[in-house]
Amino acid sequence: MAGELTFTLLVEMDEISPLLYNQAREGSDTLSPNLRPRHQELIPTPCGPIKSWSELSCPLKSYFCLTVASLLALLGLTVSSVYKQHTGTAASDEDNLTVSLIQLIGILFCVYYISRGVLQDNRQELVKFVLSVLVVVLRSVVNFCVLDSEDRMKLLVRFVCIVSVGLVHIFCTTLLIRRPNTMAFRVGGALESLQEQYFVLNLCFSMVTFDLQAQLCLCVLVTTWDSTMSTRNGVLLGVGVVWACLTAAVGAAAVLKESKVLVWIFMTLNLPQVAFIVFLVYTLVVRWQEDTSYTLEAAAVTGGLVSLFIKVLLLWSLVRLVRSFGQGLRERMFAGSQ
Repeated sequence: MAGELTFTLLVEMDEISPLLYNQAREGSDTLSPNLRPRHQELIPTPCGPIKSWSELSCPLKSYFCLTVASLLALLGLTVSSVYKQHTGTAASDEDNLTVSLIQLIGILFCVYYISRGVLQDNRQELVKFVLSVLVVVLRSVVNFCVLDSEDRMKLLVRFVCIVSVGLVHIFCTTLLIRRPNTMAFRVGGALESLQEQYFVLNLCFSMVTFDLQAQLCLCVLVTTWDSTMSTRNGVLLGVGVVWACLTAAVGAAAVLKESKVLVWIFMTLNLPQVAFIVFLVYTLVVRWQEDTSYTLEAAAVTGGLVSLFIKVLLLWSLVRLVRSFGQGLRERMFAGSQ
C-alpha cells in the first residue's frame, strides 16, 4: 500500500514539474527584469560597449556636438597652416611647422577622447581630453606673454578665442568627470572583481592610445628641428610613425582580446622605443651645453620623460590586467544586443 502511494506521488510530481518549470521561467522573465544583464542594453563595438545616442541627455548631446564642431574647425585651420608652411606662404604670426604638426595630432586625438569619453562614460578619456586642452591653453598664454605689443594685437582675437573656448571645454568636461558612472556595473555586473577588471582594462587601453600620441609628437619633435626636413629625417619620421602605430595596434588587441601572447609581443615592441627615448634624452642633455637654442630641446626632453612615465604606468596596469584574464569580462563586453 505504501509503495503504491509513493509511486502515485512520483507520477503526479513528474506531471506537474513542467508546469512549475514554466512558471518559474515566466516569473524570471516578467517579475525580475532587474536581474537581466545590463550589458545587453549597450552597443558592442571593437573598442568596447558604448551607449546608444538616444540614451544621452539633450544637454550632453548639445555639448558633444559643439565640442566636435569646434575641434573640426580648429583642425581645418591647422591643416591650412601646415600647408602654408610647407609651401612657404605662411604669415609671420603663424606657428612654426613643428608646433602645427603637434597641434594637428592633438586635435585628432581630442576628437577620439571626447567621443569615447561621452559615449562610453570613460573618465580616463575625459581626463586626457582636459589635459590636452589645458596644454593648448597654457601654450597660447605663454606664447602671447612673450610677444611684443605689436604682435600681441595681431594675435589678440585668436588668443581670446582659444582661451575662452578652452576654458569652457575644461569646465564642462570636469563636470562630466564628476558625474556618477555606472558603466562598470552595466558591463561587469554586481561582481566587484569584474568591475575592477573593467576599470583596469579601460586604463590600459587609454594608456595605449595616450602613449601613441606621445610617440607621434616625439617623432615630430625629433625630425623637424631643422627648418627644412631632410630625406633622412623624413625616413626617420616615417619609421617612427609606423612603429608607434604598430605597437599601439598590438597593445589594443592584446588588451581587448585578453591574449597573453600579444601582451608579450607588445612589451617586446616597446623595448626599442624605451631605448630610443633614453638615448634621445641623454643626447639632448649633452647637446644642451653646446647650443644656444633651448626651446625644441626642452620640449623633446619633456616629451621623452612624459612618454617614459606613460609606459611605466601602462606596464603596471597591464600586469594587473593579465592576472584577471579569462574571468568572463570579454564575453560581457562584446556580447551582442538581444
